Amino acid sequence: MRRPALTRRELLERVTGAATVAGAAIVTLPIVGYLLAPVFARLPEQFVAVAKASDLAVGTTTLVHFRDPSPLPWAGQTAETALWVRRRAESGDAAFQVFDVNCTHLGCPLNWRAEAKIFLCPCHGGVFYADGTVAGGPPQRPMYQREWRVEGGELRVRAERLATPRGRLP
Repeated sequence: MRRPALTRRELLERVTGAATVAGAAIVTLPIVGYLLAPVFARLPEQFVAVAKASDLAVGTTTLVHFRDPSPLPWAGQTAETALWVRRRAESGDAAFQVFDVNCTHLGCPLNWRAEAKIFLCPCHGGVFYADGTVAGGPPQRPMYQREWRVEGGELRVRAERLATPRGRLP
C-alpha cells in the first residue's frame, strides 16, 4: 500500500509553523522598521548655534556644549554633546576649525592640553596636534571636523550624525 504524500499530522504541523512565522513577522517588522528608520533618514540641512564668535579669542581652543538636533528618538542624554572650537584668525574662511570631541580610534572623548597644544585621548594614548592631525598613538585618521559658518555674530555648526571609528553614519 502506498503512503500518502502528506499525512494529516504533517499538514497541520506545516500550517501551524507557517502561521507562527507569519504572526512573528507581522509583529516584528513594524518594530524593526521603527527602530531602523531614523538611522537611514537624512539629516535636514541644519546649522546649530554653538557660541558667539566674539567669545572665542584668536589662538585659543575652546570646548563648547550644545544640544545636537539628532532625529533619533532614543538619543536622550547623548544629544547633549560638545565640540572643540579652534579660532585661528579674526575672520575669513579659515577663521575657525571645529572638531568633534571624539577620538578617531575608538570614539573616546578627547582632552585639550593648552600648555602642550595637543589633544590627548586618555583611554588609549592617541595624540593629535592643534590642527587635528595625528601626532601619535593608535589613531590612523585626523580628528573629525565639522562644517561651520558665522551668521549674525554666532558660530553655527552643521548638525551631523555621530562619527564612528569607521567614519560617519549615513
